[in-house]
Amino acid sequence: MTEAGRACLESAGRYRDNIVAFLREMIAIPAESGREGARCERVRQEYERLGFDDVFFDRLGNVVARIGQGPLKILMDGHIDCVGVGDPAAWAHDPFQGKLEDGRIWGRGAVDELPAIACMAYGAKILGERSVPDGVTLYLTASVMEESCDGYCLLHLIEKEGIRPDVVVLGEPTDLNVYRGHRGRIEATITTRGKSAHGAHCDLGVNALYKMAPILADIEALHTRLRHDDFLGKGSVVATFIECTSPSLNAVPDSARIYIDRRLTAGETVEQAMNELRSLPHLGDAQVELLMYDEASWRGERARQEKYYPTWVLPENHPLVAGVASAVEAVLGKRPAIARWSFSTNGVASMGRLGIPTVGFAPGLEELAHTTGEWIAVEDLVRATAVYSLIPEFLAGRKEQLIAALA
Repeated sequence: MTEAGRACLESAGRYRDNIVAFLREMIAIPAESGREGARCERVRQEYERLGFDDVFFDRLGNVVARIGQGPLKILMDGHIDCVGVGDPAAWAHDPFQGKLEDGRIWGRGAVDELPAIACMAYGAKILGERSVPDGVTLYLTASVMEESCDGYCLLHLIEKEGIRPDVVVLGEPTDLNVYRGHRGRIEATITTRGKSAHGAHCDLGVNALYKMAPILADIEALHTRLRHDDFLGKGSVVATFIECTSPSLNAVPDSARIYIDRRLTAGETVEQAMNELRSLPHLGDAQVELLMYDEASWRGERARQEKYYPTWVLPENHPLVAGVASAVEAVLGKRPAIARWSFSTNGVASMGRLGIPTVGFAPGLEELAHTTGEWIAVEDLVRATAVYSLIPEFLAGRKEQLIAALA
C-alpha cells in the first residue's frame, strides 16, 4: 500500500456509513429494465448532494454527473437496473431490504451492480476534496436498460448525447481485480411450423414440437464443437426457452419456437454463428432469426437494435489496464489479477462497437449475480471507493501514453 493509497482508504473509511446507507436505499427501490425512474431519481439526489459540477438525466434516462473539465475524459459506468427476483420465498433475506448483517449487505443488486454506483460516487467526492487533476474530466453514469440490452445505454450517451469518453471503467463485479474483456453474444430464435389437428386425430396433423426435437439435439452437439480461446474461453450455445401455439391442450401444436443464447469467443462472428444455426442437420424448413430489441426507456425514449453484442478484449499491456491496476495496488498493497468476465457488459458498446478502451473494476463476486444470494462485503465497498478516487490521478499520469494508444 502506498502513502496515497493509505490516505484514500482513510478518506473512504470516513464515508463508510454514507456509502452503506446509499447502497441500501438503492436496493430498497425495485428497478427492472425500463422501470428505473424512482431509483434514478434517488441517484440524482445523491449526486447533487455530493456537489458535482453538473448532474442531469439524458434523454434515455441515464443519470450523468461531471467533475472537472480537462481534455482527458474518463467515464465510470455502473448500470442501475437489475433483473427480477423470481420467487421471493427462495430468498433468505428480503431482496428489497438491503439487509446489513455481519459486515455484509444482502439483496437484489447488492453485487450486480449497485455497489459500483455508490462507490464511484463517493470516490469522486473524495477525489474532488483533493482536487480533480487539471487535465481530467470525470463522468459518472448510473445507466439504464443494461440487463435487457447491454451496451445500448452507452451507445445512446455517446452517439446521441455527444459525451464521448477517451476511456471507460465499468462497475460490473470483478472481486477487486481488473478485467479487460469478455465473450460477445447473440440472441436468436428457431421456429418450426406444423399443422394443427385434434389430439384424438393427431395423425392428421404435423406436430411442430416433434419437428423441434432433433433440432434441440443438433444444438447440444454444436455446443461441443465451438471454438476455444485461451483467454476468453470457449464459445457456447444453449437453448434457453421453448414456446408453441396450439388451439387447445387437446390439439397438435402448429408452431414451436426456441430461444438461443450464443456466446461468441475470440475469432467468432455474428455471421458465422447465424450460419451455424442455419446449417443444423435437422433444421429443414425451420426459420432462424436474430432477435431485435425494441423497448421504451423509463423516460419514453425508444431503444432499438439487433440483439448482437460484440466480443471485445483490451490488450493486457494497454496503459488503461496498467493505470487502473496501479491504483488498485496502491490501495490494496498487492497486484490485482488481470482477467475477464464470463458474462456480458456495457463494454460491448464502448469497446466492442466503438473501440473506446475499456476495463472493469468493482467489488463483488461475479458468480453471485442474478442469484437469490447476492451480497457484498462492507469492507470491499470502502476499498473500492478508495481505488475509484485514485484512478483519475493514475490515468492522468499516463495521459501521454493513453493519447498515443488512442492515436
